[in-house]
This record gives sequence, C-alpha cells and structure tokens, in this order.
Amino acid sequence: MDFAARGNGSADEHEDFTNSAKAKKQYHRHSVEQIQQLEAFFKQCPHPDENQRTQISRDLGLEPRQIKFWFQNKRTQTKAQNERADNNTLRTENEIFHCENLAMREALTNVVCQKCEGSSFGEEARQRNLLILRAENAWLKKEHERLSNILSTFSRRSGTLESFQSPTFRPNLAENMPLGISFHMFPGIQEMEKSVMVETTINAMNELLGLFRVNEPLWIRSSTNGRYVLDRDSYNKLYPKISHLNSSSSWIESSKDSGIVPITAMHLIDIFQDPKKSLDFFPTIVSKARTIEVLDTGKRGGSLYLMHEKLHVLSPLIAPRESMFLRYIQQLDSTTWVIANISYDCFKEQEDASSSRSWKFPSGCIIQDMPNGKANVTWVEHVQVDDKSLTHHLYKDIVCNSQAYGANRWIVTLQRMCERFAFSMGSRIAPGHELEGVIDAPEGKRNLTKLSHKMIKNFYEILSMPEKVDFPQLSELNTNGFRVSIRKSVASSQSNEMIVCVTTSLRLPNSFEDLFNLFKDEKSRVQWDVLSNGNPIHELAHISTGTHPGNSISLVQPLAPKENDMLILQESSIDSLGAFLIYASVELPAITSIISGQDNTNTHILPSGFIISSDGGIGESSSSSTSGSNGSLLTLAFQLMVRSNTFSDQPNMDSVTTIHALINSTIQKIRMAIGPKFE
Repeated sequence: MDFAARGNGSADEHEDFTNSAKAKKQYHRHSVEQIQQLEAFFKQCPHPDENQRTQISRDLGLEPRQIKFWFQNKRTQTKAQNERADNNTLRTENEIFHCENLAMREALTNVVCQKCEGSSFGEEARQRNLLILRAENAWLKKEHERLSNILSTFSRRSGTLESFQSPTFRPNLAENMPLGISFHMFPGIQEMEKSVMVETTINAMNELLGLFRVNEPLWIRSSTNGRYVLDRDSYNKLYPKISHLNSSSSWIESSKDSGIVPITAMHLIDIFQDPKKSLDFFPTIVSKARTIEVLDTGKRGGSLYLMHEKLHVLSPLIAPRESMFLRYIQQLDSTTWVIANISYDCFKEQEDASSSRSWKFPSGCIIQDMPNGKANVTWVEHVQVDDKSLTHHLYKDIVCNSQAYGANRWIVTLQRMCERFAFSMGSRIAPGHELEGVIDAPEGKRNLTKLSHKMIKNFYEILSMPEKVDFPQLSELNTNGFRVSIRKSVASSQSNEMIVCVTTSLRLPNSFEDLFNLFKDEKSRVQWDVLSNGNPIHELAHISTGTHPGNSISLVQPLAPKENDMLILQESSIDSLGAFLIYASVELPAITSIISGQDNTNTHILPSGFIISSDGGIGESSSSSTSGSNGSLLTLAFQLMVRSNTFSDQPNMDSVTTIHALINSTIQKIRMAIGPKFE
C-alpha cells in the first residue's frame, strides 16, 4: 500500500510537470487581422527599428519580442522564396538551352541543300558540311559554358541575374530594338567583365521596357501621395531579385511619372550622355557626375557608359546618395528613345562616408518626340537605399514617399529647367522690354543669366557641406540642426581669408507658396532681411525665366546710404514641388561691365538664400489657403568671408558666432513676419 501510494504520488508529480511544460510551450497564434497588418507593414519596411516595433506592438496588442521574431521569420521566409525563384529561373533557362542543343543535333543529322534537297552534293561535300556544322556547334557549346561560368561568378555582385525575367513575361528585345552592343570595347575593363556588363544591360533594358508598358497590377497608386508605386508581390513574381544592401536601415523606393517638356529628344540625349551638361542642367539633383568608361560609342545602334553619380536633396540634414551604374541609350524608332540605368559595382570604389549608398534597379526614361518641338517623357525610379546616417525626422515623409528622389522630381525639374533656359537665353530684346534703361545689349542679358546660374550652382554645392566642422563650444549648433562648413577662399590673394557657411532647416506651418511670396515681395524684405537694417530696396531690372511671375533674375539696389557701390543679384524660382530665392552682393563696376556685354562672368560671389519645399504631409487640412499640404520645410544658408588670425583651417569663434547670430535673427524675423500661423 505504501508502494502504491508512492507510485500514485510519483504519477501525479509527473502529470503536474508535464502540464507545466505544456503550459510553458504554448504558442500564441496571431489573429488574421494582426497578420494582415504585419504583412502590410513588411511590404513598406521589412527592417523596422526598435521604435517602429514598439509602435506596432502597441497597435496590435502584441509584445515587442513577438514583433521582432515575426519580422525575422518573415525575412527568412522571403529570402528562401526568392532563392527558389532564382533557382527555377535558372533551371528553366537551362532546359531551354538543352532543347536548343537537341534541335541543333537533330539538324546535323539531316543536312541537305534546301533548294535541291541535296541532290547536287556528293557524299564528300555532305561530310565536309557536317564537319563545319559540328565545329560551329562545339564552339557554341564552349561559349555557352564560358558565359555560364561568368554568370555564376559575377551574378551576385554585378546584378546580372537580379534583373532576369520570368519566362511568363519576357519582351523580345531583338524584335523591339537592335541592341548592337559591340564586344570590341575600350581596354580599361577586362573582356570577361565587359561581357557581364552587356548581359546586365540587356536584362535591364528588357525589364525597363516591361515597366513602361504595364500599369496595373504591376503599378498601383500610392495611398499617401496618389502617385504610381510598384506592387512588390506582382513585381517579385515577374522580376525576382536578390537584395544588395542587407541592412536594417535599408528600404526600397519606386515611382513612375510622365510629363511634356519643351525640349527635343536629341537635346535630352545629349544632356544625359555628358556628365558636365547633366551637372549644369540638374544642379538641384546632381551634385557630382562623371563617366568612368565609354563601353560603346553608339556606332552599332546604342551607347553604353559606366558612370558614377552623386544625388542630393537641398538640405544639409539629408545625406546625399551615391552609386555606380551602367547607362544604355538606345533609339527604338524614328521618334522614340529609351535610357536605361542599372547599378554595377565592378571597381568597389570607396564612397563618401557621409553619403547614403543606393543600388539602382532597372530605372530610366523613355522619350518620345512630338511634332511641336516638345517631348513626352516617362520616368521610372527604382532603388534600394541604405541610409547609414538615418534621415532627419523633418524630411522623413518626403524621402520615404519617394518625393525627394522620385520620378516626379526628375520630371518637374526637367520641365522647370527647360522653361528657364528657353526664357532667359533668348537673344532678342524688343522695345519697351523689362530691362529697358538698364540692360540694352542682348549679350548683357546672356552674361547676367550666366552669372546668376553660376550663383545658383555655387549655392547648391555648399548645401552638401563636404567641409563640415563640429564646434563643441557651440552645442546649440549641433543640437538644433545647424551645420557649419569652412573653406579657404580660392578667389582671394590672402592665404588667411576663409569662407564660413552656416545652414539650418526647420518646419513652418505655412505653404511653400506663402513663404515664397513673402520672400519675393519687395516691400516685405525689410521684415526678414537683417542685412537691410530696416532700409527698403528697389528692383532695377529683372529677366523673366518662366511664365510664373516669381520666376525671374533681378538686380536689386539697397537704398541704404552706405550701399551705393553694391547691387544684389537675385534669382527666384517656384514649381509644383517647391521654390527658392538666392541672392549675392556684387560690386557695381562688375555689374556694369557684365550688362554692357563684356564677358565678366568670372566674378567671385558668395550666395546666400532660402530653399522651400512641401513637408510631405498628406491628407490633413492646411493652415494655408493655397495648398493642401500640412506645411513647408525651409532651409537657410548664409556665407561670410572672414579673416583668420592664424593660418590654420579654423577661424576664430567670433566669426562663427556672428554668422550663427545672423541666421538665428533671420529665423526670428521670419517667424514674426508670418504671424500667428507659426507653431
């Protein structure tokens, strides 16, 4: 009885232990709604940070640890699916090659003259033809093996297989365009690497043509901004990809847009072939551009380049984007051209540590000439970005919604720059013109326009701030979004003269149109311009650069008694995405020389000014009566020439403090000028 009791007791203990273990091993099954919301967020951001995981856990009523493990499992599952898709694609291609080989072998056994069914050939001639065909077949086998080895070796770093298409959707490139890329290329890159480049370009062009032709279900309208974005599920089925930037801070952007531009296709092709012209035409987007090697000159129907490019948004709070890519330009028919870009990193060049690395999937534009001298341009941007420095919270919306680097920005900028050059570079000046009494020579108008364009480019260059310096003594500069850069003055003969630039960005509740009107109004300038000391200004003349009255180049005269020997050169511009107003003081003799027609565009100037854009807010009513946006983002940049007491690269703190106080005072005046709208 005692033994039985002990046995029963042991059984009870074992049962309790088993139930306890089962309780510990119970798994929480997510509800259908939770899974749907997790799937939707995964499409937008497969690598959420800790704050995002915390927010998701609160929204779904789950633990952050559950959210973390769910995303880890989902990424592992997605990677496995992509690898299976890659294997299926390669297996299908291998079967195609095998079938072609069998067909060629079958043909070799029945070689006859198609005209007379072989009656005029003897056995000796037949055997000779068989030997020739066998030799050609052996050569083709060897080439197939060589290219297969190249593809397997370089696919994961060159992007060759990443753009390979599913057999269910593969436009015939040979029917659409005679590609004609020559293998007799320049000697700077090894022939094996060039073969991979050509294969990469062919696949990219095929995919890009598919992206241009198909809308839904491949392209869907974004619920945030109403623009077209890729549906990831549909896209991955057609074009399976491997990830090149495996980082928790990486994400994928896609966008598609089109518009009519007042320029011919040949002019646009000329701009995209020449990095210097691209820098000159797109200074608000492209900060650096160069051609590493010309791989094909276009003699066989297309032009192929290996290029390096650095893109920026006009604020020091956003890191620029840097990438190396292949650019292929091909004429499809008498009126249509296509430009295909795809990332290719063969040299592993050291990128700027301050830049965000980006990998460009097949992107580009298709340009169609119109009878009126204009062109219809459709643009596709598709990139994966690794933002190591993390986007500043002020610009997170416009970056993540593909407004900062998306297709719409390229189209709008292209339209605006075409309009500017068409208006400002006209050679005729009619009687009663807007410059009458100030600028009478057409050469003077062109010179002033060139000087203004140089001023604009210089201003954009300083916003990237490659010479950024940290000042621990001024903690306010570091915590409130101020950036300071210092560079030596190349125009000065004094070795201790340097240029100090301070920039900052902030959000205002007004629309960018309202802010632009405030800055453009001649009578309102005394409200924000601290350099005017409360004195009014007078516009002497202006050159229109667009249909909007705010698009112009102006000569402004301060009415302060001590400023009679100085004029202000100013350019302002506005489009559907934002606006800018940039200005610089120029000595009166230099302006007089320029407007008289003399080529004096090497005049040294230090531009300052404002960049205004929408803050990216969608869906809420605006405090402005003229915009549907929540507000605007304002970037200010001021420059001053200072003389250092020493011959080091560090100016005295008084100079930095002075320009910091100047920009702070300007911000306060702007806040007072916009009144109660300021938050």
